[in-house]
Amino acid sequence: MAKILAFIKKNPGFAVCFLLALLVLGVAVFAPLLATHDPYEAVLADAVQAPGAEHWFGTDRMGRDLYSRVIYGARASLTAAFALVCIVMAVGTLLGILSGYFGGILDVVIMRLSDMMVSFPGMVLAIAVAGIMGANLRNAVVAIAVVSWTKYARLARSLVLKIRNRDYIAAARVTGSKTSHILWKYLLPNVLPMIVITGATDIGSMMLEIAGLSFLGFGAQAPAAEWGLMLNEGRAYLTAAPWLMIFPGLAIFITVMIFNLLGDSLRDVLDPGNF
Repeated sequence: MAKILAFIKKNPGFAVCFLLALLVLGVAVFAPLLATHDPYEAVLADAVQAPGAEHWFGTDRMGRDLYSRVIYGARASLTAAFALVCIVMAVGTLLGILSGYFGGILDVVIMRLSDMMVSFPGMVLAIAVAGIMGANLRNAVVAIAVVSWTKYARLARSLVLKIRNRDYIAAARVTGSKTSHILWKYLLPNVLPMIVITGATDIGSMMLEIAGLSFLGFGAQAPAAEWGLMLNEGRAYLTAAPWLMIFPGLAIFITVMIFNLLGDSLRDVLDPGNF
């Protein structure tokens, strides 16, 4: 306990952001307990009601409780964002380490493929991939992952190039260490801190991209409770019922802000200069 208190005292910004992130995750996990209504129950007689005592955030065009849908929307949005970050981190880091360590034709192929992906606007290419694969949240995650792994591959490659010729790597080769052992034991631990920092700072932006695809109709589909889709459903009522966009928009804004601040504070805690 003393060590935890000392860490909090030394890194108060990270502690606050971490607690806020846990709070957001708690909302997603305990959504059934926090919701006041069934988020999928349509009561047409209650359609487009303003916020009140019974419906805290009002109702949507189908008469569904907006507060409950926003609460449940945390599940879909956070799950998709975390899955996306994990996928691009794993794929990009693996390709970057292989590219930087082995070099040669493998390096040329991976980097030219990365250049090809970077040459296209990311969201446009993601829309094209999602359109080809079909509109749903899973395909939206895959589509964004296809165009987002390049940053992690380039970062991992640059870090590997800095250390692959150091003495302890050469010593490991001379002593007969297998390539897989060198990659796992020596290269990955040196690359991982910076990759984790980058992944933490990307959670918010990935969530925005997923919400953007859902807003455009290439992500989550009705009647799913997902923040981007809820914004799309509410845009036709922007002047008559602005709460349909205000509350999902606030949920996205607050969540993205918390995870962006968490990523910034994590950068201070895991200072790459210390590794």
